[in-house]
Amino acid sequence: MKIILASKSGVRKKILDKYKINSDVIVSNVDEDEVKKSLLAEKASPSIISKNLAELKSIKVSRNHPDILVLGADSVISHNNNLISKPRSREEALKILKILNGSKHYLISSVCFSKNGSMIWNYTDQSELKMKNFRENELLDYLNKIETKTLLAYGVYQVEADGLSLFEYIKGDQNSIMGLPIKQIINYINEHKK
Repeated sequence: MKIILASKSGVRKKILDKYKINSDVIVSNVDEDEVKKSLLAEKASPSIISKNLAELKSIKVSRNHPDILVLGADSVISHNNNLISKPRSREEALKILKILNGSKHYLISSVCFSKNGSMIWNYTDQSELKMKNFRENELLDYLNKIETKTLLAYGVYQVEADGLSLFEYIKGDQNSIMGLPIKQIINYINEHKK
């Protein structure tokens, strides 16, 4: 069975490939900033924002691809119940790392399958991460190892690369932290095949 991944994340595509899930990528082009702004105005929690974005992405692509399962996904950081989005610049990336420095936060990953323009399944996973304490120059050294393009696309830490060294501990599923709770996705696809 082939699915469509409604995400431009190369890491999510790699996870699907690793688990032999046949997928094509079709980017949804949902205006995430606009959606976040409107949901924050309604005082939505980070987990509701993540779920809504995953759903919007999958539904938007699903409308143009009848009878195909479309997977939407979104990940956000919640720090003291405040939403932290991907940085728009290197300066913003440093600000985010300073906020997270030495503290506990949650990475929320939501996934959603849609078919024929309607959501048919969703799942949200939450992982707890605690960042070590760093001096500003150490944070800058870390950021300087990451290409700007990568930083803006994937956020301030890449646990699949050097990002692991930032943390005192990580409680959660590695794939989920990278953006796809794959076990639940596989379970759903297997159920759907029946």
